[in-house]
Amino acid sequence: MKKIILTGVLAAGALVTLGAAGPAPAASQHSCFWNREVNSFSAPDDHTVYVRVGVKEVYRLDLMGACPDVQCNNGIALESRPGSSICSALEATVITHGPTGPQRCAVSQLTKLTPAEVAALPKRSRP
Repeated sequence: MKKIILTGVLAAGALVTLGAAGPAPAASQHSCFWNREVNSFSAPDDHTVYVRVGVKEVYRLDLMGACPDVQCNNGIALESRPGSSICSALEATVITHGPTGPQRCAVSQLTKLTPAEVAALPKRSRP
């Protein structure tokens, strides 16, 4: 299983590691999740990252461009802003480390997959 490092950005812009559980994100027309609930990821290519949230939920993060080294890393960071919940692509950034240092990869689309869509993923693509 690949590990994921969870980070959030406070209003002041400081990067923090999140820990203690809190209340669930408010219900809205979009599915939201706390970044600290993400427990694994997979990257079938340099434009796509799948994250498992809790036990049952899987989200697809489509990246704005190629994210170097995301496929070959055993760990990534998922940054959320302005708080620790992610409800849209604009609130998430994938951070991966490569030979030239950290690479920040903007997310262009966030999609919650249905159980059927998760089952249809190739086994190596499932987080």
